[in-house]
Amino acid sequence: MAKERPLIEINQHALRVLYRELGIVDTVRFLKQFTTGFGNYTQERDEIFAGKTLTEIIQENKQQSET
Repeated sequence: MAKERPLIEINQHALRVLYRELGIVDTVRFLKQFTTGFGNYTQERDEIFAGKTLTEIIQENKQQSET
């Protein structure tokens, strides 16, 4: 019968295996798919874009990407 190990030990071992096999960048990309965001996107979007037309939002986006 296998000995039960603490979850932190299993997590650390799994991360070492992922780093070794995938590299740091791909490990981070892999792990990000299992994390949830935070905040309320709908509320934030409504506050950020309040009173703006789609044309204004697109124009602001283009200006920011040029700088």
